Amino acid sequence: MSLEKMAWKCIIPSCYKTESHLVESTKKVVSKQTSLQRLSLSDVSDPSSPMLVDDLSNSLIGLKLQVFSLAELKDITNNFSWSNLLGEGGFGPVHKGFFHDEFRPGLQAQPVAVKLLDLDGLQGHREWLAEIIFLGQLRHPNLVKLIGYCCEEEHRLLVYDYMARGSLENQLFRTGYSASMPWSTRMKIAYGAAKGLAFLHEADNPVIYRDFKTSNILLDADYTPKLSDFGLAKDGPEGEDTHVSTTRIIGTQGYAAPEYIMTGHLTTKSDVYGYGVVLLELLTGKRSIDRNRPSREQSLVDWARPFLKDPQKLYRIMDPKLEGQFSAKGAQRAAALAYKCLSRRPNCRPTMTDVTTTLEPLLELDDWCFVPFVYIAPPPDCDENVSKDYSSINEKGIESEGEKDANEENTGRRGGPSRGRGWRHRIKSTMSFVTYSDTSLYKKFGDKLEASNNCVDPLTMTKGKFS
Repeated sequence: MSLEKMAWKCIIPSCYKTESHLVESTKKVVSKQTSLQRLSLSDVSDPSSPMLVDDLSNSLIGLKLQVFSLAELKDITNNFSWSNLLGEGGFGPVHKGFFHDEFRPGLQAQPVAVKLLDLDGLQGHREWLAEIIFLGQLRHPNLVKLIGYCCEEEHRLLVYDYMARGSLENQLFRTGYSASMPWSTRMKIAYGAAKGLAFLHEADNPVIYRDFKTSNILLDADYTPKLSDFGLAKDGPEGEDTHVSTTRIIGTQGYAAPEYIMTGHLTTKSDVYGYGVVLLELLTGKRSIDRNRPSREQSLVDWARPFLKDPQKLYRIMDPKLEGQFSAKGAQRAAALAYKCLSRRPNCRPTMTDVTTTLEPLLELDDWCFVPFVYIAPPPDCDENVSKDYSSINEKGIESEGEKDANEENTGRRGGPSRGRGWRHRIKSTMSFVTYSDTSLYKKFGDKLEASNNCVDPLTMTKGKFS
C-alpha cells in the first residue's frame, strides 16, 4: 500500500473495516436531531475529521441523498475520462457522467456532474463534508442540486445535476468569437443569484456562503443561475452574536469584503459585498481583478465605483459587447444597487432580500438605450450577403476627412489611387456607402430605428450618454 493511502487510512477510519475499538471512538459525532432542525457543521464534534458513513447516511441528509460506489461513478464517467472533463477547481476535477434508464431504481436517466476530491488539492474532507451537510438539506431553484456522494477508501466524490451552460465566468468572459450575453439574460442571472443568497441568509439557521463569485454560479440550459461549491460555507452567528469569527481568511481576491479581510469577522453582509462585485462584472463585462489592465483599472471595484453613482458617466463603464442594447433605467438602478452593495461600511449594505426587491422590477423594463453610433448604409439594391461581407469596414475604421486629405497630399493628386488602399478602392468600385451620424439618423428616422433591425445595424459604437 502506498504511503499516501496509508496516511489517508489512518485519518479516515470510517471508510475501512477496522477493529471495534476504533469504530467506537468515532461514533456519535453527530448530535441528535429533531425533525424540524437542520444539521449543521457545528453539530459535528470535529468537522476536520471524517464522520462515519453510517452516521452520515442515517442522519437527516441520508434521507435525501444517494450513496454511490466508486465503481458506479467510474462506469458513468468512462473511468473519469479526460474527454468527459468539464473543468477543475480547488476541490478537484469535475467530469460529466450519465445515468441510464436501468442505472438505479428511483433515478431518472439524466446527465450529471461528478466532482472528485483531489488528495493534493486546496480543499479536503471538511469541504467535502460541508457540501454534503448544506446541499444535502437545502433545496432551492437557485441552488445546485446535490444528488449523492461517494466515500470509499480515500476517495471522496460528489454527484450533482449537470448544468448545460457551465459557469457564469465562462459565459461572461470567454474569449474568441461568440454572441454576447444580452442584457435581459444578465438581469435574469443577477436576480436568480440574489434569490439564492437571500434564501441562505433568511433560513432559520442562516448560512454564510463566503465565496460568491462568477465561477461558482452555474447556469442551466435556460440560463437559470444555481449557486454551487459550498465547501467554504459557514453557519451564521447564533443568539446575540453579530458575526462569526474565523481563524483563517478564506475566499477569492477581488470578491472578499474588506472588513472580513481586515478582522476575520464574517457576516451575511460579507456575501452582499461579493454579490456587488459580481453585479458590477455583469454591468461592465470586466473581471474583478485583472493584472493586464492599466494599474488604475486592475481592481474593478476601485476603478468603477465613482461611475456607479453618476448616471451621466455610467455609460463609460458599461460592457461594450452589449452594443448599447440595454435598459437605461435598468442600468442606472442596477449600478446604484451595486454601489450600495460595495459600501465600505457593512451596515450600509442592503440585505439580499432588499436586493431581490430592487432587481425584480428591472426584469420588465424595456426602455432600451441606444448610445450614439455611426452607421454605414449600403445602396438599396445591394445584396444582403455583400453587405455582411463588407461589415468589416467598421473594424478597420471609417476614413475621416482629415485622413482623406492627408492621403491625397501623399499621392500628389486629388482623387488618385494611393498605396495600401486597394481594399478601399475595390469596395468603392463595387458599392457606394453612405455614412450617417447618430444625430442625422435620429432626426430622419426617429423611433423607426428601434422598430426595424434591417434598416439599422449599429456596427460601430462611439461615446454616448443616458437620456
